[in-house]
Amino acid sequence: MSGCHDANTMEDLPPCSKKIVLAGNPNAGKSVVFNFLTGMYVDVSNYPGTTLDISSGRLGGDVVIDTPGVYGISSFNDEERIARDIILTADIVINVVNAVYLERDLFLTQQIIDTGVPVIVALNMIDEVEKQGLRIDVQKLEEIMGVIVIPTVAVLKKGLVELKNAIPSAHSGNITPNLPCKLKEISMATGSQAEALLIIEGDQAVACRNCLQTESFREEVYLLRRKHVNEIINQTVFETGKGSTFSTTLGRMMIKPLTGIPILAVILWVLYEVIGIVIAGNVVGFTEGTVMQGIYEPAVRMAVGYVVPLDSWLGIILTGEFGVLTMTFSYVLGLLLPLVAGFYLFLSLFEDSGYLPRIATLVDRLLVGIGLNGRAIIPMILGFGCVTMASITTRLLSTEREKRIAIFLLGLVIPCSAQLAVIAAIIGSIGISYAALYGLVIFCVLVIVGTLLNILLPGNPTDLLIDLPPLRLPRIGNVLHKTFTKSYAFTKEAVPLFAVGALIISVFQLTGILLFLQKMMAPLTVGCLNLPRETATAFIMGIVRRDFGVAGLNGMHLSPVDGLVSIITITLFVPCIASILVIFKERGKKEATIMWGGTWVIAFTVGGIVAQVFSAAKNISHGKIMVALVFIGMSIITIIFSTVFHRLKAVKCLRRVES
Repeated sequence: MSGCHDANTMEDLPPCSKKIVLAGNPNAGKSVVFNFLTGMYVDVSNYPGTTLDISSGRLGGDVVIDTPGVYGISSFNDEERIARDIILTADIVINVVNAVYLERDLFLTQQIIDTGVPVIVALNMIDEVEKQGLRIDVQKLEEIMGVIVIPTVAVLKKGLVELKNAIPSAHSGNITPNLPCKLKEISMATGSQAEALLIIEGDQAVACRNCLQTESFREEVYLLRRKHVNEIINQTVFETGKGSTFSTTLGRMMIKPLTGIPILAVILWVLYEVIGIVIAGNVVGFTEGTVMQGIYEPAVRMAVGYVVPLDSWLGIILTGEFGVLTMTFSYVLGLLLPLVAGFYLFLSLFEDSGYLPRIATLVDRLLVGIGLNGRAIIPMILGFGCVTMASITTRLLSTEREKRIAIFLLGLVIPCSAQLAVIAAIIGSIGISYAALYGLVIFCVLVIVGTLLNILLPGNPTDLLIDLPPLRLPRIGNVLHKTFTKSYAFTKEAVPLFAVGALIISVFQLTGILLFLQKMMAPLTVGCLNLPRETATAFIMGIVRRDFGVAGLNGMHLSPVDGLVSIITITLFVPCIASILVIFKERGKKEATIMWGGTWVIAFTVGGIVAQVFSAAKNISHGKIMVALVFIGMSIITIIFSTVFHRLKAVKCLRRVES
């Protein structure tokens, strides 16, 4: 068969020597074990066909090779492909396992055992297990898995001598029960249980080099292996409560829905109070009102007035309603910077405390319903900082299907920090009931659009595999440094873009193009959204930069309902130019064009529905009663929609299985 080839090998081994391979998840401690075994005699080289470095060294007459940290051996990425090819040619595998995350790490352990290669498990960081109030029955673990298990604390060199002495006794373990019968048949054809296993898991590269077709048992094998690992955990890991600390207990509470959701709700409420009320009200009132509009802008107009008349074209462009020197700096420094800095402060606190991955774990089940897993919450949270960078980080997701869903939802429902900051300021002026309704509408769009994508796109979401670092108090210096760095980067990027946007809008205003565009968009802004005609300017500004557009709304005198409809529509409106360019780069012209056009349709459709509902019901009830009715209605619609489409998804999957 064309395209068949042999596996890459690291090097030619001396006669009678063995290849000892270190394998494990990221941050399990492999490097420390590798350095202990090899000492000073280490060689670092590029793996053939890649730019990835692989370390190798000597242990007596044997060769020790350190593989990249992976969660599984397959061909999903270069790291997994390299780990796979090295492990398949190993004589002995030392699997370094993080004992704190045994449930996660043993999935890779069991996959390696299933290949039939002799394995020794280094149960690393065993001291951290005791600190977290847990106990691992090592003897029972050895009995169930059928391999040698050595408890270690690699950084203190505890257990490493025992690990080294156990290497000659390494042997194969107990494979996952009830693996498909096809495994034996393919093992006879390939002469290798390891390669047969990967072929039934759908590894095309391994199938190709054996001149065979891949099999479609991956999901079945993964479910069997996960079930087996869960049974191992249930029989070997126990809570003692002796070493459990407050941070450990709190960390566990944060990932359980019953306690984690209320904790997240309280944190979001604090976030709203600080950014939406204190900073948006008091701080921005001083920086924008007192400093920029009260001192800076009059001074600039006076200085420019000495050079050119303020009512001339140049004077209007520099200091008019959309002045390059006035509006640009008032918006960026007076309005946006305090709000953005406040948001980045909270984001840095979440990152430094270890709370971000716990949010990912908490929302995993929710995101599965829209075709993602909990890992997708990371680019989404980063999107609240910058949607452009978040779109790039969708590369960390496992499949093209998940990347496609995530990048579209990012561009649709996630406001960047600057946009969110101004939205928080507008919400602060229209009341918390409208703020709750805004959040509900955006959440409904997320659920409905995500569910539709999950139904329409082929495939299923992958399982969540993520590190949960210890929960700790944030380091103030580190938090302040991150906040300053990100706020400075925002200012450096925003000032020139706002200046260009202000120049374009000023020229449009002077030439009459702005009025023409307002009239052209009137059927949407006035007819559909029931907004004043001048709000079209904000949408035009939003194409240049989203926060530029929403900042334009902040200066308008809008009723609470108009404010709500405006911020809903502009949140769902097209991403800024930088984000659009990244989407085109990541997803290609065809997909990106569909996504871009889709945001226009969804934004004005949803905004129009909200506006028309309020318009139709304004004679029936007012104020909080109306908000409550719309809130309840949207909740019911979303629940019904989600339930119906998930059942359709289940029926679709059942029919596929039956066929």
